[in-house]
Amino acid sequence: MHRMKAGWIRPFPIVMGACGLFIGLTILGMFFYPGGTWADPTTDGYRFFQNFFSDLGMWTTPGGHANPVAATLFLLALTCAGLGLVLFFLTFPRFFAAYGPLKWLSWLGALVGVWSGISFVGIAFTPADIFLDAHVNFVYSAFLSLPLAIFIFAIAIWRHPTFPNRYTAVLLSFTVCLIGYIWLLFFGPSGVTPQGFDYQATGQKLIVYIAIGSLAYLAHGASQQSATASSPTF
Repeated sequence: MHRMKAGWIRPFPIVMGACGLFIGLTILGMFFYPGGTWADPTTDGYRFFQNFFSDLGMWTTPGGHANPVAATLFLLALTCAGLGLVLFFLTFPRFFAAYGPLKWLSWLGALVGVWSGISFVGIAFTPADIFLDAHVNFVYSAFLSLPLAIFIFAIAIWRHPTFPNRYTAVLLSFTVCLIGYIWLLFFGPSGVTPQGFDYQATGQKLIVYIAIGSLAYLAHGASQQSATASSPTF
């Protein structure tokens, strides 16, 4: 008999694909970005250590350049990532359905995680040059809810009898990185100084790529676990 439906396997490759699309589309968008940072609107092209991710999503750059290609790519990239998060957090709790308290813990993590995914989609649809206040609110919402969701699932995986604990280590490491970024965001060097601006812009990109990589790794592990669980037993 089969212990788990084969359809279980499918959501996690989709999540991995969404993570890959985010990375590919944002890198491609950087090549189309015409130039300009908040600190120096006269710069040319995308500066990895000076431009924020959100700069890619602006339809008009700080330098006054039209930015339709990069903005469209950013919209697609962040929407894919946000929907990937939603799909993952709606599907992953099924691993814990048979384990009493872990079931309720995982659904709590899923609730917070889905909100984080929705917030990332909100970031995509509120360009900073048009809806700055809403954009900033969605940024805070996404990056404050995501570490909580990840930490909850780190505990759930740690207590799970068969899910490998290496994923707990990855999630806890990611949680530490996220908390470090939140500290940088709220208490780190001010973005009004050139050096502080560089720290903020660089830290944002690093934590986003770490987040996407961690999610893809966990989705890969979930895909393997579900494939093993769906194999015939006698």
